[in-house]
Amino acid sequence: MIALSAEDAAAAQAGGADRLEVVSDIAADGLSPARETFAAIRAACDIPARVMLRLADGFAAGGEEGIAALCARARELRAEGAEEFVLGFLDEAGQPDMAAVTALAEEIRGCRWTFHRAIDRAADRAALRKQLAEVPDLGLDTYLTAGSPDGVGEGLETLYEEAARTRAGEPGYEASILVGGGLTLERLPGLREAGIAAFHIGGAARPGGWAGPVGASSVRVWRDALGG
Repeated sequence: MIALSAEDAAAAQAGGADRLEVVSDIAADGLSPARETFAAIRAACDIPARVMLRLADGFAAGGEEGIAALCARARELRAEGAEEFVLGFLDEAGQPDMAAVTALAEEIRGCRWTFHRAIDRAADRAALRKQLAEVPDLGLDTYLTAGSPDGVGEGLETLYEEAARTRAGEPGYEASILVGGGLTLERLPGLREAGIAAFHIGGAARPGGWAGPVGASSVRVWRDALGG
């Protein structure tokens, strides 16, 4: 689940969350946190935390200058102890920006990472998966996806199809699926029946909306729905 602060992280862990995505500026759909923010979050909990590598709204890396800035932020966060990351960039045609992805993967070599919901904006999801799978030792082990840019409700059929291909071990579908983006409790049974076991929430864990902190009791509702 999404943590913006140490307070969020502590509440998430108290409620039973087993992983965090650490970001800043949720109005821009989540950007890289400051090094100090990550340090505070890491000190507040001991559950795995994947840190966002994204410096501007949208899914463009920003060319050579942008890639250099992203790599610099990755180095700062690694120096602070970050061991897992979240990233994903597309070019103007909606294809994976391999220059950005491979540069960052090299910068964080040895770390596992998630390709985030840029996949939901890709021109061809299957081709994106295949292209990334062909890069050796990339470190990619998870796709965060709603199945659609419009959220889980619109992306269910895609999620079910990709879950089936993942279970079948098809090339390009080796990475785990983490479902998030407009996810509701009512969707969990069908997704779990399809073989999906990992779920990601943000606003659903905040009783006061994004203006307020994560509520441990709200997280617990989701934890209990997944069997504690």
